[in-house]
Amino acid sequence: MYDLIIIGAGPAGTAAGVYAARKKLKTLLITEEFGGQSVVSETIYNWIGSPEIAGSKLAADFKAHLEYYNDGETLTLQSGARAEEIIKNDDGTFTIKNNKDEAFNTKTVFIAAGSARRKLPAIGADRLEHKGLTYCASCDGPLFSDMDVVVIGGGNAGFESAAQLLAYCKSVTLLQRGSEYKADPITVEKVLAHPNMTGILNATSVEVTGENFVDGLIYEDTNTKEQTKLDVKGVFVEIGQIPNSDIVTDLVELNQYNQIVADPYTQKTSVEGIWAAGDVTDVKYHQNNISAGDAVKALEDIYVYLHA
Repeated sequence: MYDLIIIGAGPAGTAAGVYAARKKLKTLLITEEFGGQSVVSETIYNWIGSPEIAGSKLAADFKAHLEYYNDGETLTLQSGARAEEIIKNDDGTFTIKNNKDEAFNTKTVFIAAGSARRKLPAIGADRLEHKGLTYCASCDGPLFSDMDVVVIGGGNAGFESAAQLLAYCKSVTLLQRGSEYKADPITVEKVLAHPNMTGILNATSVEVTGENFVDGLIYEDTNTKEQTKLDVKGVFVEIGQIPNSDIVTDLVELNQYNQIVADPYTQKTSVEGIWAAGDVTDVKYHQNNISAGDAVKALEDIYVYLHA
């Protein structure tokens, strides 16, 4: 019987594993890989303590930090495995089954399964990903200093990305597929007021162009069907995330986006004994540093829960 099983090893799962080990909780961490979404970023500029760090290096650091405590007694790492089912037992404990037909029992569960970016359904998008097309403005924005860029998506995430990019880029154009922006009105008003900002409604992305690197984006007016090419060097996609919450679909409360609803004060879910943090939850801002901090908060609460 474990005190705690952690699912995932991005910033939230890693922070949880480190704190669990330091608190001497008998812990199992199950993960397919280390690093989370940032593993694909060439350079990250906002990981606190590192002015810049490659996503692959950050993932390696996460793994090394966990392996430092991987003694097989306090902390046990099971990498290359995927947790597939969580069963709540009659006595309040949980059984977790993985994709290797193994089952483990635990008193508490911490879910840090993360999410996947919704991919841009346009010609050339897959081919030019990480070659001018990116899904993280806060990670990659500084690479596009003094360049013309486009943001795809008119929700809060799209406008927040545009606001960040305006600090570096020559110009920012934002495309919204619908007839109105979905971001908060005050955010829309303030961002569109910037002299280097342009917003275009009723625009569907058709093709990302370029040989070895992005040199433009073609969009279609959903009303007139007329196609226009934007000469841009960067394409930032903010059309939503798909949380990896399938494992708890019928167990904990989810919101309309299938994100786990977590109490921001403790990171508790609707089921006693289960906590969650990071991009799999309904956290307002999706950032590595926030995920790690929320995980620490959860571990403090889990420790109290186990020893009160």
